[in-house]
Amino acid sequence: MADIVDQQTRSRMMAGIRGKNTKPELALRRALHARGFRFRLHSKNVCGRPDLVFPKYRAVVFVHGCFWHRHEGCRYTTTPSTRQEFWRAKFTANVARDASVRGKLLKDGWRVATVWECALRKPDQVNATTDLFSTWLRSNELQLQIGDEDSRTNLET
Repeated sequence: MADIVDQQTRSRMMAGIRGKNTKPELALRRALHARGFRFRLHSKNVCGRPDLVFPKYRAVVFVHGCFWHRHEGCRYTTTPSTRQEFWRAKFTANVARDASVRGKLLKDGWRVATVWECALRKPDQVNATTDLFSTWLRSNELQLQIGDEDSRTNLET
């Protein structure tokens, strides 16, 4: 199946996709800052350049897009019908890199939270996510994963 737009248009569209300061990330940052949490952004000194770094709690947060990072069971995790081999390889590499970075951070003594974009789409979801994250941040749990209620919200040790 051919792409519905020409190559130049597709290239421009893909170039416009941000890697940092995304809408979900900004929503979480605003909510956490309003609750008094202070953090570093995209620290080059921490493996994987997490979206948020909380040195006081030795914790990091990755705000992952469900499509790009393959949020399992999420309705936003779709696969394009064109160039399927390319997309399969791209998504596999993304998931492998995420797992590798998470493993290295845990080994280095960091606590790791993954917040999926689907958990930050509506204001009430942002508040619920911020509540869960705030509780986790003050706990001793090593990992946290937050997705919307259609997928999963869980604490992992």
